[in-house]
Amino acid sequence: MVDPSQMHAKGAITGAAKGTATGSDSVPIDLPVDLDALTTAQRDAIEAGLLALDPAGLVLACNRAAGSLCGFAPESMVGRNFFRDLMPSARVPGFYGRFLGTQRGSVGAQTFEFVFGRLPAPLRARIGLMPGTDGRTWLAISPLEQIASGPSREAVLAAIARRSRAEPVDPGLCEREPIHIPGSIQPNAVMLAADAGSFEILAFSANAADVLPPALFPPTGQHLDAVLPTGIVSALRDGIAAHSLTDGRVLRCAITLPPRGETFHLVAHVHLGRVIVELELAPERAEDFCAASPLDTELAMTRLRAAESLTEAAQIAALEIRAVTGFESVLVYRFDTDWNGEAIAEDMVPDWQRPLIGLRFPASDIPAQARALYTKAKSRFVIDRDCVPVPLVADRAAGNAPIDLTFAQNRTLSPIHLEYQRNLGVDGSMSISIMVENRLWGLMIGHHRRPHYVAPETRAAATVLTDAFAMRVQEIEGKALWSERQHHLDIQGQLVRRLTSTEDFTDTLMQGSPALIDLFAATGAAIVSDDTVWRAGAAPDEAQIGALTEWLRAELPAEARSFVTDTLALHHAPAAFYTEIASGLLAVFVGAQRRHLLLWFKPEVPSTVTWGGDPRKPVLPGSGPVAVLPRRSFERWVEERRGHSIPFAPWKVDLAQQLAEAVDGVVLRQRRKISELTGLLAEKERLLEQKDLLTREIDHRVKNSLQIVTAFLHMQRRQIADPAARQAFSETSARVMSVARVHDSLYQGDSLEEVDLGQTIQALCDDLAGMAGDEHSVELTADAGLMVPYRHAVALSLITTELVTNAFKYASRPDKGAHITVTVKGERRSEGTEGPAPASGEARSGEGAVRLTVCDDGDGMPPDWESRKAQGTGLGMKLVRAMLEQIGARLEAENAGGACFTVHV
Repeated sequence: MVDPSQMHAKGAITGAAKGTATGSDSVPIDLPVDLDALTTAQRDAIEAGLLALDPAGLVLACNRAAGSLCGFAPESMVGRNFFRDLMPSARVPGFYGRFLGTQRGSVGAQTFEFVFGRLPAPLRARIGLMPGTDGRTWLAISPLEQIASGPSREAVLAAIARRSRAEPVDPGLCEREPIHIPGSIQPNAVMLAADAGSFEILAFSANAADVLPPALFPPTGQHLDAVLPTGIVSALRDGIAAHSLTDGRVLRCAITLPPRGETFHLVAHVHLGRVIVELELAPERAEDFCAASPLDTELAMTRLRAAESLTEAAQIAALEIRAVTGFESVLVYRFDTDWNGEAIAEDMVPDWQRPLIGLRFPASDIPAQARALYTKAKSRFVIDRDCVPVPLVADRAAGNAPIDLTFAQNRTLSPIHLEYQRNLGVDGSMSISIMVENRLWGLMIGHHRRPHYVAPETRAAATVLTDAFAMRVQEIEGKALWSERQHHLDIQGQLVRRLTSTEDFTDTLMQGSPALIDLFAATGAAIVSDDTVWRAGAAPDEAQIGALTEWLRAELPAEARSFVTDTLALHHAPAAFYTEIASGLLAVFVGAQRRHLLLWFKPEVPSTVTWGGDPRKPVLPGSGPVAVLPRRSFERWVEERRGHSIPFAPWKVDLAQQLAEAVDGVVLRQRRKISELTGLLAEKERLLEQKDLLTREIDHRVKNSLQIVTAFLHMQRRQIADPAARQAFSETSARVMSVARVHDSLYQGDSLEEVDLGQTIQALCDDLAGMAGDEHSVELTADAGLMVPYRHAVALSLITTELVTNAFKYASRPDKGAHITVTVKGERRSEGTEGPAPASGEARSGEGAVRLTVCDDGDGMPPDWESRKAQGTGLGMKLVRAMLEQIGARLEAENAGGACFTVHV
């Protein structure tokens, strides 16, 4: 970290002309006030760069100094957008947001400092914004100092220039880079680090003067109470006492700070005895930077929820997150068991020149310590790859130990990672961890060819959508795993039962149906008993299996019971002669004496793997201050893979070992006691029953996750003063709750595919009535045991939520609340009329129809209600129509003592 005594003093700005324009911080810029009155020659004589911008940021005029500073010919700058085409790194609240404030007239002339990461060279400059005539705004850029590249950056560039190709090096080099203590942050934020006990400020970012009054800079020796509002400091103390600000949990809020009176997004957390406070200037208006709305997030989550496969869910996630964040490319990056990565989905702009979909990347591209950091800190956004990092400053009295920024939102990335992005042609970027079962499953990655700012609300929305995708992955993969395991458990159970009635286990396992070969998707199987070999399917010959058996007995440790591989020839050289039929092997010994062996074989699956560069040459060994350098080439590199089979999953090895135990216990030990055999069969039955447990656990976890989302929406609602926004959050919470109720019914019911609709709607109505207050009431009449498919239950629950909440809003009167009646009935589909309620478990979707009616005691609907413009956003009826279409239902509406809606399914 930097010593405060070594920090430069902020000097005055000088120019060629006289006159002064001042901003809210009262720092002069020596420029004429009336820039519109100057001729072109007079503007060219001014040393400061001058640009006249229209309300959209288009350059209307500029002087020669502006062209020199920006690296363009002055005439080529006219007509181009300054914030999009010329200086995209300036499209941040600290520059573009202030420009909009001056343009709208909400603030007058203002000055501030800004550091350009890319011009001909990095530059710290004083920026002046002054209103002009005809709606234009004058922008003045007065250079303060050129900023040299740091030694790490220079060393990286020099070392890469000396190397023409990558060579294999120790991958541990990458893992030695201390990426969690970079000693600097990105320039869009300000950081304060204080002692967690005393709240004394021990370190701060060098740009802290941008947000602190002059009397409080530098802030070392001050306490947080002196620079932050009292309520925020109290919230920090409460969070520390409750241990709610550690392990990545944060305090988020918006605060207004002197001297400018600007609003900042505050994010604070506690780590290793330090309170880390990050302040980021908030846009004057959220729409200035396309901040995501709760509606955007909710609709995206609805589409994610409807995805039926992993591929579909990944593509939807990439599309929705790119639409929300505005990145030019968003890809879903998945890790394999060896931590190699693959881009399994990508959504991009049409002119994106380097698609990564289908490419694989070696594990060295994201080394172990980076993966560990992704597991702890879930998201990272980089506005400008070439930004000038802001160093952290610490007083000597506070010690010079580095501040651990593991959980900091605005931590700078390592020079190695930034060079990796440069080699990819990426400037602005995003990476959000996809965590499945507390394991780093992959990353949601955003790429932009220019600097790209994402508003804090949008970052939060992207993180929520990534978490929703992770939940969907868990559900899809969990159900697929359950189905496959259930199939194998059924086969194993049948084999074990047959073993109990025979003394010849080889004949039992090799003959009949099912047989040993029917397990684990094997194409060949064998049993070795002493010196005798039995074969089935495509398997090596007896001599080859005999040699393989002797090798296994000799090479495996005495305590090893099994051996599994998908590249047998790499371990057992003679297997190269039969790779076509036996590249994969799962072998399990029966009994401690190793006289008997069960074997399954899988054939070679020749394939080509497309890598993003040669995986054998992942990194460059560095020298001096650079330990390792990123590889330069990402050209497609195709590897032809031979001698590989489809791998055996670890749980299949466990099942094979259990089968071997059954053979040993049932047959080779001459039928154990009946009680022992009964216990073994009971254990197998228990395994068969796990299919119900697994599916119910999935529904239980999804329900809990949805309840967490509901709680999050409630907390957000309590922090919002605007009634319309509070109502929007209430309605969103009700919709999420309706889906949670369906999962709760699945978890508690006996069926894995169907839901008791009446029970679900009853619980939902109770929840809605509780949320609405004591003045409202809901009365439900429902057929008992009315079972409907899961997807129908979700749709009908969402429809009920919308109709009931609408009734609460529009049917109530000042003197009394609304009374709503909800009816759920079964109908005979063939006759189209209501029939008697079916017995429990018999009202299946294929046998009958469902009628759902929601009525209120209000004044009813106006005659033109269908054509009248919807109040509010109209999302409720859009959602109702979408759900009706999804399940093929129709809606009828009438006035019968109030508004009455009937859904026929």
